[in-house]
Amino acid sequence: MADKLHEAVFTPVPSDWKRKPYFDYYYHRLKTKYNINHHIDITAFLKEKEIRQVKFYPAFLYVIMRVINQHEEFRMGFDEENRLGIWNYLVPSYTIFHQDDHTFSDIWSNYSPVFAEFYDSVMEDMNTYKEVKKIKAKENQPANFCPISVVPWLSFQSISQDTSSESNLLFPIIRFGKYYENDHKMLLPFSIFVNHAVADGYHTATFINDIEQFGNNAREWMDR
Repeated sequence: MADKLHEAVFTPVPSDWKRKPYFDYYYHRLKTKYNINHHIDITAFLKEKEIRQVKFYPAFLYVIMRVINQHEEFRMGFDEENRLGIWNYLVPSYTIFHQDDHTFSDIWSNYSPVFAEFYDSVMEDMNTYKEVKKIKAKENQPANFCPISVVPWLSFQSISQDTSSESNLLFPIIRFGKYYENDHKMLLPFSIFVNHAVADGYHTATFINDIEQFGNNAREWMDR
């Protein structure tokens, strides 16, 4: 992969950005964030995972990041000068669980659009930091990150999340739970917390539908 793909580039939005009135309304005036919960059909994805003998968590992280990096509204943020703009890609910032004391740590991994490269990077980081017990186990998290965590013990119907203080985070916060069988399909509880300033219901619904479609086309990209 060319080095340029690893370079994180931030591009400020232009002065005539078409969404600016919506952004200003939902970010400054009527500050709005929302959750959408959906149960994603991952039947074909799981079959391919078993055939390829890969682990679910890093493989599904790839699905999320591959799709999120195709949607620029979910790559929006502020730079160090507080300018609004779009990153050319995001990296995953995700949780790992410590079985012995039931705590978790947050780590991040590099992004690659190539499944094998992404999968190996995540597996290496999970192994490297599995015994590092602090909230931010891997340091030097880049500014272009997407927070993701999993609740593998529960097939929840819905989940909500928010912070008690103001935050300028525009990236989505993603959670998913324990998959289960229903009507001969394998379904995954999936939740996304969105800042309305950057994405409407249309954008979020499209993103979730793309997650399902891309995951179930795993035979096309899960080449190890």
